[in-house]
Amino acid sequence: MTTTDMPRKADAGPGRSVSKKRPRGASSGGLRRAVPATTLLWILACLYGLPVLWFILSSFKPAGDLFSYPLTLVPHHPTLSGYLTAWRSANFSQYFINTTLVCVITTILTVGASCCTGYALAKYDNKWLKAFFICILATTMLPGEVMLAPEFLVVRNLGLYNSFAGIILPAVLTATGCFMFRQFFLTVPDELVEAARIDGARELSIFLRIMVPLSRPIMLTLAILSFQWRWNDYIWPLLMLNDPNKFTVQIGIQSIVGAQNINWSVLLGASVISMIPLIVIFLVFQRYVMGADINAGLKD
Repeated sequence: MTTTDMPRKADAGPGRSVSKKRPRGASSGGLRRAVPATTLLWILACLYGLPVLWFILSSFKPAGDLFSYPLTLVPHHPTLSGYLTAWRSANFSQYFINTTLVCVITTILTVGASCCTGYALAKYDNKWLKAFFICILATTMLPGEVMLAPEFLVVRNLGLYNSFAGIILPAVLTATGCFMFRQFFLTVPDELVEAARIDGARELSIFLRIMVPLSRPIMLTLAILSFQWRWNDYIWPLLMLNDPNKFTVQIGIQSIVGAQNINWSVLLGASVISMIPLIVIFLVFQRYVMGADINAGLKD
């Protein structure tokens, strides 16, 4: 038997796996780097979470205990009187229905319009589209208060004053939504679109069957943000509505505040009630906001 016929050590034991030992300092070094970052994140979480915790726990305190000295975080005599009084004193059920209707319709229209606009700005090469995109971004440089007067005049002249349409239509197209979709569609390979065109797909089919499914994470993200914006909107509905039966939640909370006296227990309870839908929506849809595999369908 020659030396070339001798079995190698690796061939003698095919079931054995070669194990490589990690250096002893590798794990300790990674742990050393993680401790400061984790500590900083916990400190920031406490700084942001403590006022929210104080706010929620204070809503369970009686009105007389809110400003008692010394201040306490946990209520000694927890009660739901603030919540019950807030729900009964104002027509909160109608406010919730009105706000939900406005938020759902506005969110659907905002996501659809922003998706179409972002796709056109990202996948069509035209100098006028680039100028239009610059004009859209320029609107973010203006404070919202600057646009209130001209928007109010336009909506009033269109006969939409004191209607839900007057609240919904001005909020449909947002610069943030267009920018988010444009930036996402720029990351989608052009080869995917060209392959669909070679297969005979039309532009509308490419958009609806390829681009829209790929942009689902952006859609859900914008939907959550848009719903939150419209739910917390106060100034525009206050200017547009004068019928109490059409008031939104934020106007209803403002109506609890009296001119001479403020019942803080009722106000805190109403504020916590208005937060519940946003928290539920975020907890339900946060797991769907994940990265999409935009390279699906492409060969190396």
